[in-house]
Amino acid sequence: MESFIIVLTIFVLAIFVGFEVITKVPPILHTPLMSGSNAISGITIIGAIISAGSKHTLLTTILAFIAVVFATINVVGGYLVTHRMLGMFKRKE
Repeated sequence: MESFIIVLTIFVLAIFVGFEVITKVPPILHTPLMSGSNAISGITIIGAIISAGSKHTLLTTILAFIAVVFATINVVGGYLVTHRMLGMFKRKE
């Protein structure tokens, strides 16, 4: 139970720090940060696939599958948004 409290505390602190960092980012830095976010989500996908494949319990497998789905949505959406934003800077023919 003590390890659960520690992990929960770290999770809540990570949410708070992430929210504070993201809200302080100016809009002009959105595209470079989106690329970095895509890289982090790619790492999340790999970790979630490994976690889903280890099959410790049914709960960890389900949570890992959900993590794979959400991280994949984040990566695909991030690349689409980045591609669209970079298309705004192309020269018109």
